[in-house]
Amino acid sequence: MADKSLDKKVLNATKWSTSTQIAARIITPIMNMILARILVPEAFGVIATITMIISFTEMFTDSGFQKYLVQHEFKSEKEKIKSANVAFWTNFSLAIFLWTVISLFSDQIAIIVGNPGLGLVIIVACAQLPLTSFSSTQMALYRRSFDFKTLFIVRVIGIFIPLIVTIPLALIGFNYWSLIIGNICMQIFNAVFLTVKSPWKPEFYYNFTTLKNMLSFSIWSLVEDISIWLTVWVDAFIIGYYLNEYYLGIYRTSTTMVNALLSLITASIVPVMFAALSRLQHNHDKFKEMYFQFQKYVAILVLPIGIGVYLYSDLATSIMLGDQWTEASEVIGLWALTSSIMIVFGHFASEAYRSKGKPKLSFIAQVLHLIVLVPTCIIAASYGFWELVYARSFIRLQFVLVHIIILKVAIEIGIWETLKNIIPSLFTAIIMGVFATVLKTVSTETIWSLLSILLSIIFYFGILMLFPNMRADLLGLYKRIVPSKRNGS
Repeated sequence: MADKSLDKKVLNATKWSTSTQIAARIITPIMNMILARILVPEAFGVIATITMIISFTEMFTDSGFQKYLVQHEFKSEKEKIKSANVAFWTNFSLAIFLWTVISLFSDQIAIIVGNPGLGLVIIVACAQLPLTSFSSTQMALYRRSFDFKTLFIVRVIGIFIPLIVTIPLALIGFNYWSLIIGNICMQIFNAVFLTVKSPWKPEFYYNFTTLKNMLSFSIWSLVEDISIWLTVWVDAFIIGYYLNEYYLGIYRTSTTMVNALLSLITASIVPVMFAALSRLQHNHDKFKEMYFQFQKYVAILVLPIGIGVYLYSDLATSIMLGDQWTEASEVIGLWALTSSIMIVFGHFASEAYRSKGKPKLSFIAQVLHLIVLVPTCIIAASYGFWELVYARSFIRLQFVLVHIIILKVAIEIGIWETLKNIIPSLFTAIIMGVFATVLKTVSTETIWSLLSILLSIIFYFGILMLFPNMRADLLGLYKRIVPSKRNGS
């Protein structure tokens, strides 16, 4: 009976969690498309700098306690409440401390990140830190109890806050302040709503033994988070330091929009893949079979999107960002092309490491990539923005190489096996790219571009169907994306 109750909770939680992901990944890009037509790239450059600072400090204010509260098996409800209080006061105290330090050294920090004169902006924006820490413990407890419905409501309302706060402020000329005020309003709402609804309320209790146990559990998670943060943000830091907020806005907004587009596919597949691989971690043959199956499905969709966005980057930029972002076109094209390769050969490798119970492999991969990434970006930035864009885009192939080697050595998945698995979709995507290039020579009109994209899609799947067994793979992909009613969807 208990198992059935848990299954029901998990199923219900999955439904709300999936709904949250879909809502966020559809609504957020639409909001960004609206704001990109109101604000100039410099405003997004300032916000990228602020986000970089906040995301770094938030790693320390949370310290991995969310994962501890979700995963740890407490002996009693009383022990869980005590741990929640320790997590809350630790997070909140660290947030206040870091906000104070940032406020004292805001001018110096502004210079370091390439935005001198914006010290006050950094102080005000970092008011989010204590607000975020205030709701962090509640969010963990909601996840622990499988109450994803409440988290769905919070996320969706939070997504719509820019519609009623940020966009009106941007229209009347508040520039980047409109984004900062909108984010602060969202965090205030999260803190108040989650605290009011939560059956747990903060109490003044603290225990250093409990803190020690929590830190021993969470320290590895923090180290891995720092390595991932460096990989994600080091290029933005270098652009802000060596260039200016205009180029940072162009670069960061472009890459964010591409990531949002491709995550429409990966966000729904990766969680299922991780769960499936975890159940097969002790059966190596079945593990590889499942890994290759998911990789093949994603390659079918992601590779043609990457090549298509690269070829039609001008149209993609016009649709996603508007006419004032024409310089973003080349960034969007390059990032989409290399992202498609990175997703197929790199991102899935990380899921394989974790599902095998070897998360340290992910950390090792991040470090090996950073050793090459950081000097490459610094050297390229000294030559100019576009040199950095090309260097940053193609240095991701080194990250792919790192994953290929680790997969071979630690997981026993060879490069030739991987290539054989995705050759049909890779070959067909390249042929589609040639076909689309020929179509582009006919006309540059928008109507023809849209028609040629449609023809390229038909051409791609038509050629793909000529490969043996691809019909079964396409049918399997369809069933995973559109589950049948018989399966309870």
